[in-house]
Amino acid sequence: MRCPYCGCDDTQVKDSRPTEDNTAIRRRRVCTGCGGRFTTFERVQLRELSVVKRTGRRVPFDRDKLMRSVQVSLRKRPVDIEKVERMVSGIVRQLESTGDAEVQAEHIGTLVMEGLKGLDEIAYIRFASVYKNFREAKDFSDMLNEMSSDQDEDDPGQDED
Repeated sequence: MRCPYCGCDDTQVKDSRPTEDNTAIRRRRVCTGCGGRFTTFERVQLRELSVVKRTGRRVPFDRDKLMRSVQVSLRKRPVDIEKVERMVSGIVRQLESTGDAEVQAEHIGTLVMEGLKGLDEIAYIRFASVYKNFREAKDFSDMLNEMSSDQDEDDPGQDED
């Protein structure tokens, strides 16, 4: 593993342990060249996935890009990083288990929206505003009304005494 600080190829693993959800191995490493310490994660990858964009362009699936987009939505929100990691790992497992080598970008967006809705409603709305390309304030209002009606359907007896 190459050191991110000095680029040296000689690093040593000092500690290895599974992540809380057992989907990866966390390794603490130290560079023998500069002494820098860093952490790496090793994950199982069942197959190479390609994402088919709305334009028809195909790009390799990037778990880190998915994680970054989720983290942008969750910025300054009180959500445990382990829950975010489990959500992203769950999405990746769902995508890999379909058996298809190609996945539509819209499908990934839908899975992220479902996951965020359960984690944090503000992050859900933030992600939706980009994913659904909100153009005006009314789009936010419509989304909030939709969420409110979904909650009413989930709890039909909330108005009863």
